[in-house]
Amino acid sequence: MSRLEETIADLKYDEAGLIPAVIVDENTKRVLMVAYMNAASLLETVNSSQTHFWSRSRRKYWKKGESSGHTQSVKAIYTDCDKDTLVIEVAQHGAACHEGYYSCFHRRLNDDGTWDVTDEKLFDPNDVYGKST
Repeated sequence: MSRLEETIADLKYDEAGLIPAVIVDENTKRVLMVAYMNAASLLETVNSSQTHFWSRSRRKYWKKGESSGHTQSVKAIYTDCDKDTLVIEVAQHGAACHEGYYSCFHRRLNDDGTWDVTDEKLFDPNDVYGKST
């Protein structure tokens, strides 16, 4: 086992072998998305400098942008003091959100309990994925 593989194996994964990854814009530090990684997807992320994740809902490995072309170039990877969460700084190419927004976090809660959409869509999901979200 390589030093990198040992370091990745030393992280604290949940019972399903996953660790949450908070993806942030390298310049603005804005949170773009949160996804999950297993050891294999984290190793591929490090080796390729492109984000790779494990989809809990689809139960499959995926590269960010494989369908949309909206990829993420990895600039830095951090872990917290407990080694149970990752923060990954990226250069986002296109939109991070499958709904067409730059960030998945594009809704702000109002005092009246409603949500305001704070961003404009960068693309129409129907054009990219062939279906609406």
